[in-house]
Amino acid sequence: MSFRIDGFHEAAVSTPSHETVEPMRELLVETLESAGQDPDIDEAGNILASRGSGEHLVLNTHIDTVPPHIPYERDGDIVRGRGACDAKGPLAALLDTFLHADIDGQLTLAITTDEETAQTGGAHLGETLDADGYIVGEPTDLDVCIAARGQFEGEVVIHGESGHASDPHNGENAIRAAAPILQALESFDETNGPGAHELLGPPTLTPSVIEGGEAINQIPAECAIRFDRRTVPPETVEAFFTDLRAHLQEWLPDLYDLDVGLVRPEMPAPEAFATDADAPLVEALSAASGTRTRPFGAATEASYFAADAPVVVFGPGVLADQQGPVAHADREYVHRSDVEKAAGIVREAVETLL
Repeated sequence: MSFRIDGFHEAAVSTPSHETVEPMRELLVETLESAGQDPDIDEAGNILASRGSGEHLVLNTHIDTVPPHIPYERDGDIVRGRGACDAKGPLAALLDTFLHADIDGQLTLAITTDEETAQTGGAHLGETLDADGYIVGEPTDLDVCIAARGQFEGEVVIHGESGHASDPHNGENAIRAAAPILQALESFDETNGPGAHELLGPPTLTPSVIEGGEAINQIPAECAIRFDRRTVPPETVEAFFTDLRAHLQEWLPDLYDLDVGLVRPEMPAPEAFATDADAPLVEALSAASGTRTRPFGAATEASYFAADAPVVVFGPGVLADQQGPVAHADREYVHRSDVEKAAGIVREAVETLL
């Protein structure tokens, strides 16, 4: 198999899609149309193309990137630039497979535009697609990743009563009540958490922002504590907040109230997932790649598909190397040879399954 869309990969890395995804979306649509495909853009802005019928596999990744734009550079086998590994390299490999795999089934390319921000595109695909398996393109160093933690941001708002600071007893100081609530957050997983997962380890609950008070001479009526939650199966977002709310109420001093919820409830939150290692999708990719099976180190859109069918995260590039961060970093890069290898691996797996 010869890799046939390296020009698309280099053009994609040259596109400053942190400013707008439109140039990248146009490039992808034009590439698909020039190959005889009829892509569609759905109501969430996702680019969709499908061919064949029967057993159905979906190839998914995203075209948006994080700022700032890092210009494209080529140094032999290495391509540098924003999106080189996250996720234009994986996109090029999946696109090559979609266009050239010899299949007896249905293959869909489903590309989102806001994975790095709101993830509304991935959530929409999770609600509208129905498939027998999903391959999500991300930089995994060609490892077959079958699990990932969920991730969301939560907030606890403590309500007290304001008053003049000259008389601390004339009011209920919400900042003072933050101390036992912080202790409660630290103890939550010991008594209410799901425990350590065999692949992903234990969940984490990390207070990261605290705000309270409006004036130095006023007793604060509110104090907000924001936190980062990394979940593991079988915990869900809904179950977490139900359990956390009950746990915090046990620690909350009398005369105070509190609210607990997502920082941005209007946005989707990726759940934790774990795919069985003996699923045919996992076995096909593992046989084609010859690499290890492991969890992925970051939250992805894979979580939106896991309830429907087996899902695997796979692609060229790395999140970090021995020198430090790669994805989202100023030194982001990918090896073109790894993009070519990834294309061959995914194509072999898809042809085995379809």
